[in-house]
Amino acid sequence: MENTQKNNGRLRARDRLMEKVKEFTLLSDVFLSVALRDEAACQHVLRLLTGKKELKVKAVRSQYRISKIISHDAILDILAEDEKKRLYNLEIQRRDTVDHSRRTRFYGAMIDSESLEKGKEYKELAEVYIFYISETDIWEAGRTVYPVKKYLGVEGAVYDDGQHVIYVNAEVDDGSETAALMRYFKTADPEDKSHGALSDRVRFLKCEEGGREIMCEVTEKIYAEGREEGMALGRTEEARKTALNMAGKGYGVDVIAELIEMSAETVRQWLENGNRVPG
Repeated sequence: MENTQKNNGRLRARDRLMEKVKEFTLLSDVFLSVALRDEAACQHVLRLLTGKKELKVKAVRSQYRISKIISHDAILDILAEDEKKRLYNLEIQRRDTVDHSRRTRFYGAMIDSESLEKGKEYKELAEVYIFYISETDIWEAGRTVYPVKKYLGVEGAVYDDGQHVIYVNAEVDDGSETAALMRYFKTADPEDKSHGALSDRVRFLKCEEGGREIMCEVTEKIYAEGREEGMALGRTEEARKTALNMAGKGYGVDVIAELIEMSAETVRQWLENGNRVPG
């Protein structure tokens, strides 16, 4: 009897996970990291973002951790390399509380230090492109894309250090290919076939058994970590912080409430007060 109840509980939990998989969008760093592990899907995205129609991805690492002994670690959502050894970092940012420009500076520095081997000269540093993708227009200038430009002394004298930072947002639609990609990021509709290999990957992850198995394994791991953290924290204030952090990663009110074992109404109030109400 007890084993039957446990098995039924696991099946119900699995069914909930299956339903949650369908709700993910590509503005979730979790879903993006799994979706773009696929080289063809990642290549599709990078070709649109860079305008390099012949770009060929030869390697992709997702949730890639760069660790240093005495400094902050960096966990990159996506780090890809093309056939010309150029590096591409894609980061999803849902929170407005971070210093965006300094975060990109830090990530660029970590990528440089990781990619330049001992004994190599500075001229061998890889060309690095950092695409910082946000749900809202964080610079509030009404553009979809904000490339960072560097000048030596006066505008027009371009300063090229091999690092390129491009801010992209899903709020402003300027009718460009990038804006169309951001519209797709916001829905990740498995029935939308407009984005080739990326659409194929999303449909696989959301609708096909093998893909849903992958997503459920990832989701179960995240849920387990969240539940363990919530149990260890114990206090209401710490539970509130956990809720805010999970909302920043794109989780909904009901999922957060279940994980930290608080009422959905309490969680909703925390998120409203913290200006992080998930859609």
